[in-house]
Amino acid sequence: MQERPPVNSPNRQYTLERTRNIGIAAHIDAGKTTTTERILFYTGLIHKIGDVDDGNTVTDWMEQERERGITITSAAVTCFWTQKATKPGEEKLYKSFLNVAHRINIIDTPGHVDFTAEVERSMRVLDGAVAVFCGVAGVQPQSETVWRQATKYKVPRIAFVNKMDRTGANFDNALNDMRNKLKAYAFPVFLPIGAEDKFEGVIDVVNQKAIVWGAGDIASEGLNYEVRDIPAEHQARAAAALKDLIEAVSNKDDAIAELVLEEKPIDAATLKAGIRRLTCKIEMVPVLCGSAFKKKAVQVLVDAVVDYLPGPLDVPGAEGLEPGTDKVVHVETTDNNKFCSLAFKLWTDPYAGKLVFFRVYSGQLKKGDTIYNPRTRKRERVSRLMVIQGSERKDIDQVYAGDIAALVGLRNITTGDTLCNEDYDVTLEPPTFPEPVISMAVEPKTKQDQEKMSEGLQRLAEEDPTFRCFTNEETGQLIIAGMGELHLEIIIDRLKREFKVEANVGAPQIAYRETITKAADGEGKFIRQSGGRGQYGHACIKIQPNEKGKGVEIENKIVGGSIPKEYIPAVIDGIEDAIRSGVYAGYQIIDVKAQVVDGSFHEVDSNELAFKMAGIFAFKDAVKQAGPILLEPIMKVEVTTPDEYQGDLLGDINRRRGTIIGIDAKAGQTVLNAHVPLAEMFGYATAIRSLSKGRASYSMEPLTFERVPTSVEKTILDTAAKRPAART
Repeated sequence: MQERPPVNSPNRQYTLERTRNIGIAAHIDAGKTTTTERILFYTGLIHKIGDVDDGNTVTDWMEQERERGITITSAAVTCFWTQKATKPGEEKLYKSFLNVAHRINIIDTPGHVDFTAEVERSMRVLDGAVAVFCGVAGVQPQSETVWRQATKYKVPRIAFVNKMDRTGANFDNALNDMRNKLKAYAFPVFLPIGAEDKFEGVIDVVNQKAIVWGAGDIASEGLNYEVRDIPAEHQARAAAALKDLIEAVSNKDDAIAELVLEEKPIDAATLKAGIRRLTCKIEMVPVLCGSAFKKKAVQVLVDAVVDYLPGPLDVPGAEGLEPGTDKVVHVETTDNNKFCSLAFKLWTDPYAGKLVFFRVYSGQLKKGDTIYNPRTRKRERVSRLMVIQGSERKDIDQVYAGDIAALVGLRNITTGDTLCNEDYDVTLEPPTFPEPVISMAVEPKTKQDQEKMSEGLQRLAEEDPTFRCFTNEETGQLIIAGMGELHLEIIIDRLKREFKVEANVGAPQIAYRETITKAADGEGKFIRQSGGRGQYGHACIKIQPNEKGKGVEIENKIVGGSIPKEYIPAVIDGIEDAIRSGVYAGYQIIDVKAQVVDGSFHEVDSNELAFKMAGIFAFKDAVKQAGPILLEPIMKVEVTTPDEYQGDLLGDINRRRGTIIGIDAKAGQTVLNAHVPLAEMFGYATAIRSLSKGRASYSMEPLTFERVPTSVEKTILDTAAKRPAART
């Protein structure tokens, strides 16, 4: 058998086997940032622990994040961890990588649905993730969204049930939630000892030992722990959990199944290796528990990241396409291949300028090297490389396969660009982002701010792929669009602070869409006769509804040269123009198929502009006969409320044209699932607070576009006719 060529460069400090790229993802307020902060403290990267409530954590370093106590942008941090056995009794625990130093790149992601793009792009470049769940609430709506995103990008994960010290914490409920709601093959590798204010420590199921944290003063709480035998009252539970765990692993792993069938003992090392194999193949989710705020069981979590989550070599290498073809290129994870990486995030840093975060998939990159961008076909020299450690920037000279780092000063780059060697022609698949659902008009308060504002908005749009800004051509209004009210509020706030621009904002407008219900033909003629050369363009097209979600398809079906080849692109251009500006009420058209089928031309008078106009007229003519309808964005809304307010909130959802999908009871609370039009959700935060005396909470995320009811459609059409300024 041929030996594998070495994958590690002799110069690298931490080999690929000892590198972990992980993300921390969860519902808003489940404790992601606090968990990250504790990990950084225990790995020695910071010496004083910050708290979200005090606004002094490492990964929430934007002013807006500190004020609101939420994560807005995903922050990448690099830290180092070595599994040790230094505490009393710890030598009795089997650890897979004892005394082996590891480098861990962590990305702390936002939980709020308005910033879902940050999670999306982080998942695209991670090898593993820690899904944090609240021990009280279990699986919440946004936990489901991040779980789906992790599944979409095939990211192996372990689960951490946090807040075990909170009143109402219940580990078994959270575990059942994962199995029922997320359909996860989840099994505990740690069990809690006690809960709420009696939470003392955890039982290591694999090693069958108890890890107990002392009371300790607040400052050193969590630093000191000891490993003991499992207390008598927990022994049966621990033994049952081990039996379940072995059975769960043997169901899917042949090596362990063989040992079970031969009735041979399975030691901790063998079991850990089996769990790791299944976790890396996304066939199992090991579950841990603890309290990040009280600093308990975080060391155990970092050990588990090293034990169970994959390194860059444990997951399939990246796949890309040869530019302009469908030929798949496998990018092998090795330092000794050509350089290939993916730019997954742009950030404007007040000191360093424009940072490009990138994940290296193969090869190495030094300062002074030249990199190539297949999308722009341009090459650039690398002047500065750095790793980010929270708010600190550390300059480095070289990066290797599997690393996450940042480049400074590259031009013409967008999120999802491949950066590689010039002779390695490959484009990696970029992350995909949802469409904006809410838009508003914005204008500078003074004329002097005009230029600063457009520069600021342009830079913010470069950083954030779910934020768009464009000018409404008919009215000259500047429109900004994003994922929700909070998203746009943060954008305006950043304009003010980072770019010193004061802006006036108009009421948010809904991004309605238009589509057609039947097939139709259209004809467009553009004829101008003035002295000298005239203009002549004539096109006939057929349109029909496309499948829902398939988008717009335009085909050229001209035979026999009734329109010369060089004018076809102009006709298609005209059709695209009409699609963007809408026909029925001035909103973009979606899910339509158009075919250019016929036309005529004039030897002298035909030109591109005339055919573009003919394309616009033909498309508008066809749409008017194709039964046009308006679509509105529908949101998936989940409301959690104490039982006594259920009736009031149901009534309110019905008034908002909502459809109730399901009602679940959960620990004295009622969870309402509904689909509600976005147009009816403005001001819902205030309404739900007053209806439930501030005790109910809700979350919503975009679901789909549905037809607008006739009565509402009439109002929208009337408004569109009177006031073109509102159109986007």
